[in-house]
Amino acid sequence: MTERELPTWCEPLLARVRSARAEDFTRLRTPRNGGRDSAVLILLGEDPEHGPDVLILQRAATLRTHAGQPAFPGGACDPEDTDAASTALREAYEEVGLDPASVTVLAELPRLWIPVSNFVVTPVLAWWHRPHPVHSREPAEVAHVARLPIAELVDPANRVRVRHSSGWIGPAFQARGMLVWGFTAGVLAALLDMAGWSRPWSQDRVLDLPPTPPPPPTVGSDELTGPAAT
Repeated sequence: MTERELPTWCEPLLARVRSARAEDFTRLRTPRNGGRDSAVLILLGEDPEHGPDVLILQRAATLRTHAGQPAFPGGACDPEDTDAASTALREAYEEVGLDPASVTVLAELPRLWIPVSNFVVTPVLAWWHRPHPVHSREPAEVAHVARLPIAELVDPANRVRVRHSSGWIGPAFQARGMLVWGFTAGVLAALLDMAGWSRPWSQDRVLDLPPTPPPPPTVGSDELTGPAAT
């Protein structure tokens, strides 16, 4: 397999997302006008020991919106960005030092609306054909970076639902000391289903979200070289 050839495990997902609709990810209708355009990078990689994984960061607890919340790399579009992929790659470089040349963009997913921040987000699915060390470049924005193995995300023991103080309940994942919830967990859950990777899990486990964001996992170094880092 050459570095830009996709592994076979990725092919069913790519075939499915080409026909994906916003309704596959959320019940919220994306507004035709308004909202701030943004993009996130759903970066799939593979580790020889742990298999397929996805890159997730935890936002700093001091941010005004989404404080302390795990997320895909990404952010608002800049005027010089040519498309959603360029936004996602630029933000990933600024946040965790991701080399755009190490990434093969696969597809742009439907635009999704996040009401709390009024962002209209385009998720960009990509293959990390040449993984390299990444780390938080902006501690004021990014507290932690992790490669979460797909095998751990689909483990029924690591899947829960969380309840927000507003009453909202949604899917979540517990992996590598992180609780992934909200927009990121919703998109991940949909993609796992589309790829055929999901396993049956009990939706009876519902956790109340803490009033303050949990601290990032304890790490020995802020540089991430592989999914075993936590």
